[in-house]
Amino acid sequence: MDPIRYRLSFTAPHTHYVEVRAEVPTSGRTEVELMMAVWTPGSYLIREYERHVENVAATGADGALLTVSKTAKNRWAIETGGAATVVLTYRVYGREMSVRTNWIESEFALINGAPTFLTLVDSHDRPHEVTLRLPSAWTRSTTALPPIAGEAHAFRATSYDMLVDSPILLGSPAVYDFELEGRMHRLVNEGEAGVFDGARAARDFESIVREHHRFWGNVPYSSYVCLNLITESGGGLEHCDSAVLMTSRWATRTRKAYLGWLELASHELFHVWNGKRLRPVALGPFDYEREAHTRSLWVVEGITDYYGDLLLHRAGLSTRDEFLASLSNKIETLQTTPGRAVHPIVTASFDAWIKFYRQDENSLNTSISYYIKGSVVAFLLDARIRRVSSDKRSLDDVMRAAYAKYSGERGYSEQEFRALVEDVAGASLESFWSSALEGSYELDYADALDALGLRFKIAEPDNGKTPRKATLGAITKIDGGRIVVSQVRRGTPSHEAGLNVDDEILAVDDFRVRPDQLDARMEQYLAGDRVSILVARRDRLIRLDVTLGAEPSKSWQLEVDPSATAEGRAGLDFWLASSGNPVRTG
Repeated sequence: MDPIRYRLSFTAPHTHYVEVRAEVPTSGRTEVELMMAVWTPGSYLIREYERHVENVAATGADGALLTVSKTAKNRWAIETGGAATVVLTYRVYGREMSVRTNWIESEFALINGAPTFLTLVDSHDRPHEVTLRLPSAWTRSTTALPPIAGEAHAFRATSYDMLVDSPILLGSPAVYDFELEGRMHRLVNEGEAGVFDGARAARDFESIVREHHRFWGNVPYSSYVCLNLITESGGGLEHCDSAVLMTSRWATRTRKAYLGWLELASHELFHVWNGKRLRPVALGPFDYEREAHTRSLWVVEGITDYYGDLLLHRAGLSTRDEFLASLSNKIETLQTTPGRAVHPIVTASFDAWIKFYRQDENSLNTSISYYIKGSVVAFLLDARIRRVSSDKRSLDDVMRAAYAKYSGERGYSEQEFRALVEDVAGASLESFWSSALEGSYELDYADALDALGLRFKIAEPDNGKTPRKATLGAITKIDGGRIVVSQVRRGTPSHEAGLNVDDEILAVDDFRVRPDQLDARMEQYLAGDRVSILVARRDRLIRLDVTLGAEPSKSWQLEVDPSATAEGRAGLDFWLASSGNPVRTG
């Protein structure tokens, strides 16, 4: 099958445009139809990439203009005049700094497949070739696509799926290569600026890769590319043989920020196995013009998030306390999100297209993150499997067994994954599925904590003598010198009293509150006190009577239980596996 051949030119990258020329085989048809993807795998939102396409035109072999008609928001029909190949040209604007879009500027460009390449609607299995024309100031082009022999900056994808799944970075980045188990790995840092410690990041990334290889026991790629854009942005997106990360140039300067980068790199690498090859049935083959709904994103993203942190610790790159703190933060985030009481995790997975990527000021009241709750559920599921199997099996065994059974072309159904978990555990987990996945009940941590020798930190007793700090329960921000309500969580005093998002707080008990004074003013009250709040709502003054609440005293911070049983202490060591390894912090 003849390939579609693209040539990408960056004649004026400072204008944020790439010029695309494509040679499209027609197979003798008098009309061909082309499409552009409206979303990209791994980021579940219709993004309407075609809105950045302009000047679509086509010519035949003799250079004569052909008729091009737009037939849908993301489709174009070309009357070929019988030509064997038509030449398509168009421009794409790229200035959205994210891992799922295009960014083009004078120093570098990130090109993603979905928002760049028009393709024949019925030829996704056709090869696609890409040749790049770089500005003179740029020195490299890096992608997971295999190069075309004998040609500079030229690559070949065996299918449109592979093309979409292989982002390209162009510019003059710093590159760090290492070989592991006969596979070449490449960390590509764009924007180090003498601040981001690339050599340190590359050493630690190699340790992460080594631990992931050990965990899975197989390596499904011939090479792997990590495109790390140091652009004061954030996020990551997985691909079969690569990933795109975005971070800050200061990420290697503090322990907290650096751990965040390492966790992100570990998370995206775990997706090589879980998400890209081991996947729900709905996530492939892809329909790039419609949503792909699945109730199993908690497996794809939640379990990946859990293991991203856990394998980082097992690689010796985080301490036990740092790992437990990271897991604790996820538990606390979940337990302080009111939406957990109304939004089951399988529904959150299915609703990703309309909720997770379209959050507003009320989202915390109506939804939960399948990343956050999925990671917490993975922790509880891991502990449950370990307990019911007397530490003979774990979620580690589940993931390896699932990969062996379902990493082929078809994928797994929701029920197949659950059945496999029960088979590995050797016990029914029906009550767990109904409460943790299907329901909106409070999660039960007691069994997991006991099995792993952990507890939640116990707050210092106050014997009823220390009054609890009063709170409105509203989230506010300073906007133009004003105190503006940005979020009202369900069940808080503000919610009960009718405080609204966008209300400007002017006074408490008729005394003016200036932008930096709200917290200090609340310290003058006790929980249970009734106050009058004066707000401006669309320029109208309104008084609201609020009965102040108490700041939550429940701690969700995990720690080793000093009174844990011998079985619990052994379970903790077995779970963390490498807790005695030295931790490199410099």
